[in-house]
Amino acid sequence: MAEQTGAEVAPARLYRPDEVAAVLGCSAWWVKDRARRRQIPFARVGRAYRFTAAHLAEIIRLHEERPTVAARPPSPGAQLAAAPARRSSAPGSGASSGRLRARPPRRSDRAAFDTAA
Repeated sequence: MAEQTGAEVAPARLYRPDEVAAVLGCSAWWVKDRARRRQIPFARVGRAYRFTAAHLAEIIRLHEERPTVAARPPSPGAQLAAAPARRSSAPGSGASSGRLRARPPRRSDRAAFDTAA
């Protein structure tokens, strides 16, 4: 029997951008654009972008959102202090009613723009 000097290792599976996009729930264009800008890890085979499972895990880790403050139960007094004060919108008061009003068009005088034919 012949002895093997080195252990054979299977090559890593390479994923195409559309396969990565399906896993991430985004478009293949987004994946290729981020790779082109060097914002996500990738391997280049010829002119094509390819991704390993390790690349995919790193992409997920890079775009993971972490809480900025430790979560703790709010105290009962904090809810009352955090509630915004309501404005009184009585008619005639200087406060706005919160409704938007359309502004008149800039070219309201159409006669200035008419041409004589």
